[in-house]
Amino acid sequence: MSRTLIGRSAIFGLLLSLAVITIGCSQQMSDDSSTPVSKTSHDHDKEAHEEGHGHGGWWCVEHGIPEEECSLCSSKAAAGFKARGDWCEEHNRAESQCFKCDPSRAEKFAKLYKAKFGQAPPEPEE
Repeated sequence: MSRTLIGRSAIFGLLLSLAVITIGCSQQMSDDSSTPVSKTSHDHDKEAHEEGHGHGGWWCVEHGIPEEECSLCSSKAAAGFKARGDWCEEHNRAESQCFKCDPSRAEKFAKLYKAKFGQAPPEPEE
C-alpha cells in the first residue's frame, strides 16, 4: 500500500472516532443527570408536548408526579394502574394520582420531590 492510502485511512479513522465521541457527548441529560432527555414526544396528547412539556426528566411538572409514574402522560403507567383497579373514571387518571378528587394525594408526591431536590415541587399545572 502506498503511504497516501495509509495516511488517508488513518485520517478517516480519526475523523470517524471524533464524530462518534462528539455525538455521544452532546446528548442532553435530564434534571437528575442519569437519564438522557428524549427529544421525541411520547404518547401524551400532542398539545402538551407542543407547549413545551418535556417528558425526559424525572418530574412531570404539568401533573406533579414523577414522569414514569404519570398516568396522564404514560399509557404504560395508565395501563398498570387500570389493571390494579386504581383508576378514576371521572378524571381519566390513576385514582391514587387524582388530586381533583382528593387534593391531599399530592402530598405523597411532593415528599418524593423534596427528598430528591431538597425543596418543594413546582405547582402542577393540572
